[in-house]
Parts: sequence; C-alpha cells; structure tokens
Amino acid sequence: MPVSRMTKDEIKDAIVSKLQRQFGCDVSDATDDQLYQALAMTVRDEVMERRALSRGERKRQQAKKLYYLSAEFLVGRAMHNNMVSLVNEKEYMQALDELGIDKTRIFEREPEPGLGNGGLGRLAACFLDSLSALKLPAMGCTIRYELGLFRQHISDGFQVELPDNWLERGNIWEICRLDQAVEVRFNGYVREYSEDGRMKYQLCDYNAVQAVPYDMPVLGYDSNMVNMLRTWSARAINPLNMQEFNRGQYVEASEDKELVETISKVLYPEDNHEKGKELRLKQQYFLSSASVQFAVRDFEKTYGPRWDMLPDKVMFQVNDTHPGLAIPELMRVLIDEKGLGWDEAEAITRRCFAYTNHTVMQEALERWPERMVSMLIPRIYMILQEMNRRLCADLWNHFPGDWNRIAQMAILAYNQVHMANLCVSTCCMVNGVSQIHAEILRKQTFRDYCQLNPSRFIGITNGITHRRWLMQGNPGLTALLDETIGEGWHKEPMQLEKLMPFADDAAFVERFDKVKRANKERLCARMERMQGVKMDPDTIFDVQAKRLHEYKRQLMNILSVLVLYNRIVDDPNYTVHPRTFIFGAKASPGYYRAKLIIKLINTVSKLVAAHPRASQMIRIVFLENYCVSAAEVLMPAADVSEQLSTAGKEASGTGNMKFMMNGAVTIGTMDGANVEIYNEVGPDNIYIFGLSADEVEASYSTYHSSRIYETYPEIRRALNQLIDGTLEPGNPHMFQELYHALLFGDNGGMADPYFVLKDMPSYLKTQGILGEDYSKRHGLWLRKAVINTAKSGIFSSDRTITEYNDKIWHLKPLVLD
Repeated sequence: MPVSRMTKDEIKDAIVSKLQRQFGCDVSDATDDQLYQALAMTVRDEVMERRALSRGERKRQQAKKLYYLSAEFLVGRAMHNNMVSLVNEKEYMQALDELGIDKTRIFEREPEPGLGNGGLGRLAACFLDSLSALKLPAMGCTIRYELGLFRQHISDGFQVELPDNWLERGNIWEICRLDQAVEVRFNGYVREYSEDGRMKYQLCDYNAVQAVPYDMPVLGYDSNMVNMLRTWSARAINPLNMQEFNRGQYVEASEDKELVETISKVLYPEDNHEKGKELRLKQQYFLSSASVQFAVRDFEKTYGPRWDMLPDKVMFQVNDTHPGLAIPELMRVLIDEKGLGWDEAEAITRRCFAYTNHTVMQEALERWPERMVSMLIPRIYMILQEMNRRLCADLWNHFPGDWNRIAQMAILAYNQVHMANLCVSTCCMVNGVSQIHAEILRKQTFRDYCQLNPSRFIGITNGITHRRWLMQGNPGLTALLDETIGEGWHKEPMQLEKLMPFADDAAFVERFDKVKRANKERLCARMERMQGVKMDPDTIFDVQAKRLHEYKRQLMNILSVLVLYNRIVDDPNYTVHPRTFIFGAKASPGYYRAKLIIKLINTVSKLVAAHPRASQMIRIVFLENYCVSAAEVLMPAADVSEQLSTAGKEASGTGNMKFMMNGAVTIGTMDGANVEIYNEVGPDNIYIFGLSADEVEASYSTYHSSRIYETYPEIRRALNQLIDGTLEPGNPHMFQELYHALLFGDNGGMADPYFVLKDMPSYLKTQGILGEDYSKRHGLWLRKAVINTAKSGIFSSDRTITEYNDKIWHLKPLVLD
C-alpha cells in the first residue's frame, strides 16, 4: 500500500482542529504547550496510520524478530524526527510558518525522554531507527525511567544534579499496553520437588512486581514500517495496604508501592552503597525478565509450544552486560514454565542470544556479589550455579589443571557473578564495536575464550543515523547536498561519496562555509537563550562533548588550554587564531574526580575571561545539561571534534562520527572508530597524536609521569597552577587531588594511568598545526571539512545494522507498501 502524506493545508487544518477540540482555543490564544500538543498529535496520527497499515504483517509473514535489550535508549525528541521520517518536514515547516507559530519555541516544549545517558543509549536509538528504515522486525526493550539520569546545573563551576522529571507533562508518543503486563519475582526461596520422574523448581514467598509496558513508535524513513521501543514500568501488585490505611498508618500503607516503583524511578542509581547496588541489580533483572517473558509469550501465540523453532523466530541482542540476566531468565522460563530439560533449554538459549561488548577495561566489566544475587533472585542464582558447573567442567577439558585461567573465565568466581563471562560463554556471537576494539577483545579481554572458538568474535563498527544527525540536525547542509548530489543519499548514505569532487570546487566550498557559519550562529543564539552566554561565530569552535570520564581525557584538553593561556600572557607577541573551546559533559553523581574536572574547566574559563588579551583569543564555554537536542545544534556548528581517549580504551565512539558527518575535522588518538575515520579520510584530513594502543599497553610497566613534569616546563607550570593559588586563590588545594593523581597515583596505584601527561606534548604540537591550518581556511581547512562529510556515509547505522543482520541476526525485511 503506498505511503500517503498530508499536504500543507491538511496539516494546518489538523492543528487548528485539535486546538479547538482538545483545548477549546485557536492558534492566536493557545499556549506554547497547547500548540506543541496539537502539532505532536497531528504528527502522531500520521505515524500511527502507518503502524495500522503494517500491523500484523510480521506474524502473517512469519518473520524472525529481534529484541534489542539495552539499559539505555537515548532517543531524543520524537516530533521533528518523525517529520523527517514521514518525508513531510517541508510541508510541516511551511504550515507552521503560515500559522505564525515559532518553530524553535514549540520544538523546545517537547520533553526529552530521560531513557539514556551517553553513547551506549544513543547507539541503541540509532539502531532502532535503522532497523525500521531497513524494514527489519525488531523491538527495543528498556526501563521507563521516571526521572532519567539527572538534569545538570552548573553552580559556581560545580555540577549540581537536579531531578529530570521528563514525564511531568506526560509523553504523547507512548502507548500503555496494560494487557501485556507481566509479573517479575524477587526474593523468596526455591522449593525443589520431583514430579513425573523429573525435578521441578518453585519459587515461594517471593515479592512480585508488575512490569507494565509502554510502547513508543519508531517509524522507518519513507515507509509504513513501524517498530516499537518498549519501556517497562514497575508497579506494585497491591498499591495500598488497606488494613494499615484504615488504622491511620497512611505512610506505611503505601510503603510497598513506593519501594517497588523505585525500580523504574532513576537511570543508574548510585551504587557506592549496598542499597544502590541492590536497586541496580533489581533493575537489570526486571528489564531482562519482563522482556524475555513477553518475547516467549508472543512467540507461543503465533507458533505454539514448538520450542525448537524459537531460535529461528526470536533473537536477543544483549547491548553490554546490563541485560545479561536475560540469558538465565530464558533458561528459567523454558525449564520451569515450559517443561524443557536442561540440555534442550541450553541449546535453544545459546542460539537465541548474541552479545555486544562496549568496554575493554577490566574495572568496567560488570560483577555482582554472589550473596546479593542469591538473595534477590534465588532461582536465577541456582541456574547460574549449574551453568558455571558445566562451564568449568568443559574448561577443565581444554585447560586441565589451570585453575587460575578457569577462574578468570568462570561465571561464578571469587564470590562474584561475572556478567561478561556469562555473556561470552553462552552467546552464539560476541562483537566489538570497532575493528581495533574487536582485536583487543580477541587478544586481551577475552583471549582465552577466543582461543577456544575464534569465529564467534567479530567486529562490527558502530554507526549513527544520518537522518537525525544530518537531515534533521543540519537542514542547511542537507539542502546543499540535495542540490549538489541529489537525494539518493537519504536512503543510501554511501552516496555521500559523490561529494568528493566538490571538495575542490570553489563555489561549492563557499556555500558549504556559509552553511557552517549559519550553524554556528544558531548555536550562539541557543547558548545566549539557554545560558546567557555570548559566543563569537568567527572563532574556531573546538568541541569536546561526551560523558565525563578520565579515559576520555577532558583533563588533558583543559590543561592544554591552560598552557595556551600562559603562552599568551607571557609573550605579548604570541597570537593564535581566536578559538572557543566548548565542553559538554555530565559526570556520574558519585564520580568525584570527574566532577572536579568540570569545576576545573569552569575555573580556567573564569581565569581566561578575566585577562584582557587572552580573552580576545580564547574562550571556554561549558554547555550545561548536554543532551541529544543540544547535540543536534552543537555538532553542525563544530569546526574541530576532540576525540582524546587513551588509545585502547574507547571501544568505538559515535560522537566522532556525528561531528565528521557535519563537516568537523577530528583531532584524536588512534583509538576506537578514529582508526576507521583515519582510513576513510586519509592522514591529511584528520589530526592524529599520541601513543598507539600497543604503545600504551607496553608503557604500563615503564611510564613515569614525573619525567614529563621534569622535562616540559610548560606542562610543569600548568600542573603547578593547580595547587599554587593561580586558579582558586581562596582555596589553593581545590585541585590538589587532580595534581596528586597525575604525579603520584592513588593508594599505591600507577600515577597518570590514562597517560594524560605522556600524550600532552604530542597533543600541544598537533593543536598548533591544526590552528595554523585553520588560518588557511579557504585554501585548506574547508577542503578537509568537505572530505570528512563526503566520507562519512560508511558510518551510517544503516550499514552497521546490515552487518549485524548478515553476520548474526538473519532477519528478513518485511514486504510492505
């Protein structure tokens, strides 16, 4: 059935009609919230019309379905993105203009779903977009976090966390599916008994939680394909204890409800205490159990109890280890509820699961105390024990007598449940998210497992949806590309390569530059509107925007800015092209050092702003509450993309791809997907510095940061300024912890474990070259920028999803339209 689109006049009529019927007002007297609601309902009607046209097709075509399990889906705002997917953005914009509605104001009324934090969640959201665009049947599964992570506010340079009550005004894009609620069980004890000659297991005296699903439609670009993002909300089975209520114990009467609903209250509750750890574990099992139960129920409705067919019709992709408990949960359902034997259930489970790893750092590989797992989810713990017993027996055959190696590979070891080992030992495929990351997994992180079965370990480089990050976020560049190379790249992003000859076309490059200038002006307007900060679009916009973590090395960036400041102050003849350094980052609430780095960035910003000459050449801006909607304005405006992770630590990165696609030039290490960006654009169109991953690995036993301190006077001075009162005269010890960590280490550990000082000389030199190149903007820099956009098509998530499907999932596109 062909896809129909509303005309401009139909859109106008629909908006006016909804204002009148829903709110009893007209455009002239409607509030911004009412205008947003009317517009969103109009867009939603178009989306759901397509859903109705394709509903039931998956089951009719008996197509295999993917369940993409992820603790995060950083989806961003839906309304504008759906306009793009409807291929009706132009008509909507014209309708709004003719109705006299301020688009910017209305779009900003949409609450941004607090369902994610960083790259992991944004990747999952991009994947859902591409799965729908490619007409592959899938459902994303996560938790409906009521308050998300937190809303960041900067006060006196410090990060302050505020509740992100994104559901306060409701969510027009979600549909509650109470009919598909399931029960998730915690605590209790397991009763073992024999029946019909086989052992059976029953969980008794448990605490039950109702998992209620809310579905958010994800529309495929220019099609009728609509997949769903399913978010699970925790509800109490008995929301009120009437006996206690009638005795006047009103608080106690609803205590159980409050405790249960805490499960879906906040994304990543702080886990530096016992209660926080318990809550995180509950969240992970809640997501895993609810998703698996639904998937099995949905399969059985279509195919009946033909469990041998389950791997041919259902696939679970575990995005990092957070949903890894879905593996023993499927075993539980198949054995305890469906009556399968262990061997049969295990064989089915192995074929149904695949695992994406997102970190090579051992400290980031998730582990849970065995005692806590046995208490909170006792039946799952029993299954893990048996999985571990069988695994260790098998490993003994491969590595006889090598108990140390077996312990390192075990699911249960040293009183902990090792989630990565659970996933790697069970899943049919394990993938890294860039080629260098996959190589590190094979050679280091999971070396012993890879030795047993190397074909299970593959690399699939991450991708981003060009529809949001270019077509929606950068309409000026999109229009220029359409005029220059046609619109084929909308569905086939590799066609961006057609832009390559225009890197040497002076007329095109001038228009490309004008688009960048307009995007910089748009960002300046947003910063002034949102934060009262004025920025100069004639400066270099040098951007580092990502989660705040030591390995991402925002600290190296700001220390280098301090070195630059000192050069300007010391030498009246020293000049650089004016540059605005823009940071956007949230630090985990319990990560004190990361929060201290945010304070340092803002303190250096004040120092620079107070100097008459330095402030003419350097500006430091911290973008508050960095999120998807902020990134959509920031990335098209960036000239320089800072990708500074210690080589071998960043699995892939996706911010690097978004910046590149929008014509920013990368300065970075040979780490993650930077390696592949380098291979695409060539050495002349990227700025690489620092140690390689192999050099980092080899340097752990020989590196002494004090040698850098002693050898480089500029670096030594910047470090001394952390503690000599230059930055905080009233509290010269404010940044002593950072100074100490870089030069002496923590608790006998290695000083500067992320090689901040080691890579700084190379970084400073490379930044100098970059600045000189930018001063030759029209003869050199803009050519680099055009080439980056032209070569970005390979980093589309459409390519990534195609690779996942070819190598792991084997889904068949639905025949629609």
